[in-house]
Amino acid sequence: MTHDRGADRPGATRRDLLRTGGATALAAGLAGCSLFGGDGADGEDTATGAPSTTGPTGTQTDATALSLAEQFAPDLFFDARERWFPTDPRPYVSTRDGDRIVDGFDALEGYVTRTRDRETPPDPTVFYRVVEYSGRLAVVQYWLYTAFDQFSTNFHWHDWELLQAFVDRRTGRPVLFSASAHSRSVPNNEHVDPATARPAVLSELGSHSSALGVNERRDSFQRLAEGDLAADITNGAPAEVGWDLPFAYGLPRDEGLGLPFAVPELDGAPIYDHDRLPSVTAADLLPSDVTVRSFEALASPPTLPDRETGLQFSVDDAGDVQYDLVPTTEVADVDRFAGPQLSFEFAVPTFAEDAIASHLTTTSTPWSQPRYDDPLADVTDPAHRSTLAERFDVVEAGGPVSRVFGSLSALSTATDVAGDGVVTGDLGIEGVVLLESDPVATPTWRGRIGLQDVPAGEHRLTVNAAGVAPYSERLSVADAGAAPNTQAGVGGRLPLVANENARKVEGDARDREGLARVRVADDNAGRLYDAPPDDRDRFGLYVHRDGAYVVEVRDRRGRVGAARVRPERGNRRARVSTRTGKGSLVEFLDRYLEDLVEAVRGGLGGQGSGGGSTTTAGATTDGPTTAETTTSDPTPTATYAGPPGEVVRVLVAARQAIQAARKAVDSRAPERADRRIRRARERLDRAIAAVDEESLPPRVRDLLARRLPVTDRYTGLALDEGL
Repeated sequence: MTHDRGADRPGATRRDLLRTGGATALAAGLAGCSLFGGDGADGEDTATGAPSTTGPTGTQTDATALSLAEQFAPDLFFDARERWFPTDPRPYVSTRDGDRIVDGFDALEGYVTRTRDRETPPDPTVFYRVVEYSGRLAVVQYWLYTAFDQFSTNFHWHDWELLQAFVDRRTGRPVLFSASAHSRSVPNNEHVDPATARPAVLSELGSHSSALGVNERRDSFQRLAEGDLAADITNGAPAEVGWDLPFAYGLPRDEGLGLPFAVPELDGAPIYDHDRLPSVTAADLLPSDVTVRSFEALASPPTLPDRETGLQFSVDDAGDVQYDLVPTTEVADVDRFAGPQLSFEFAVPTFAEDAIASHLTTTSTPWSQPRYDDPLADVTDPAHRSTLAERFDVVEAGGPVSRVFGSLSALSTATDVAGDGVVTGDLGIEGVVLLESDPVATPTWRGRIGLQDVPAGEHRLTVNAAGVAPYSERLSVADAGAAPNTQAGVGGRLPLVANENARKVEGDARDREGLARVRVADDNAGRLYDAPPDDRDRFGLYVHRDGAYVVEVRDRRGRVGAARVRPERGNRRARVSTRTGKGSLVEFLDRYLEDLVEAVRGGLGGQGSGGGSTTTAGATTDGPTTAETTTSDPTPTATYAGPPGEVVRVLVAARQAIQAARKAVDSRAPERADRRIRRARERLDRAIAAVDEESLPPRVRDLLARRLPVTDRYTGLALDEGL
């Protein structure tokens, strides 16, 4: 996948954030020596001049540069299902309006044609370049071109991937390997002080994102040390947000989580149906067992096969395919790599409908990217940059980098609790994350969201995953110097629900005071959503159909309202009231206590199923609903004996007081309403005291422990709110 870090965004880039002194200071600190003789060849750092490179001057063909490139040339391991391998784009160059271009149609059609009736992929090539920072630090770059990129939601004509080997010329050993991940927002896979001079690059299926294989098991990826095997990366773990896994993209299908790939479309049809690609068929794309036509069309997340190692490319005859090492100067006269934008629907939950976000990744030439002349711009782990700074005077340690963290989870029905609700668990597949401020959608890794170099400000973060309803929230990212880490979701958790179980909750406050925040909590799983609304005054989000939810809204004046939502299984949408104030809260408490009484009765084995009412206070649905229940018999507790019966009587009495408060609110009598609310609270305090009563069944005690704090919160808010 294209990996132009900072190339397509004005303003601050990762390079700016990683440098404490800025571009001018770094340029002043770079040595003006040459890898091929001249000043600094004795291995001492110098302190003036610009970076010495072996770029477009043609000196990259020097035997010393080629020798270095051969010394650290990687072995490349590909997935058994891979269709596009590193090749030479020069056979597909044409001239258009005086520019030398590689057209996407020509490259894909030509590559597929050249692949026919061959035992090995055509023109296996790796382009190299050597950049020197001083007489001591040099960087060997390996650029891999493929004719096509087929990922989950970002795919495009052409692809350039990069491996960099930072070399200490004094010792002749590599000090850092950096393998390019998906985009500037995803940290690279890096390894400091590798024990081998010849790394393995593990290319991700379709996207060609590069993981590292530096231990003895070269054809698979280990994020953590396993027995006698060292880890393949030395990226740091962001312990400050409670994670113990290294912050790097890795290789999902090598780590136990599937990543489904999509079929790219052009002009509303699969790309292989286009008349400019007569030789391309569906069989030339990734196989059907790892692809989907639509994330939304699947009822639930698919089961996908694990990664299997296929072809090995090597610079010598050690692999299945031997590639040519070619200096980048041989292809640097190509002005651009062209092709029309391909399409895939990326769903964003909104009030009215699922909008389609416009997102794309542009393919630029390597020589137009900042990291081409300044490889340090692509060192993504701050600790690695600090290590280089300690050893080489020309490297600045850099400052803090802003990062966004989160983890995906799946909502499913809670089967072992009294009352209704959902539980969270593993999603089982990777998702794809899109920031509206970034044109590139990025994948999760081990179900985790880790975005780096996120500019300060307001963002909308959206997650899509195959067979799962989309998730979206607005979040505020502070300046990295003030708060480098921002957690998405609730405590870093983003709950998703399978399409077959998804129900949409919507609210509209355009005719009221507007909305500042929306909070959704399930009876069993707790808070699931807590963020500003998607739209300024409206929101739309997905919940599990078997949950029992509290939807709290806060308007721009700080007033609070709440609604009880129990989604109807036959209706895809539930619209909740966005009314705030005392009336909204006592109406909610009435419905919530009705549900609680029924759940306690069910847990005690008495009257009621434990499911409560099947309707939603303050809510409407798009389809037919059961008539709303307005009252319940407050007295049928004679079947219970002892403390359990007392708990039910207390809860019923509390609800009666709330119902009286509702009448007082309707009569515009706030003082009388508050007296009734305080009376309800006194009774609820008695129920809270009974939670530790040993005669109550454990399931009922657990139910009360989870749900009585909710009544305490909202009776308190109701007392504070005006009419």
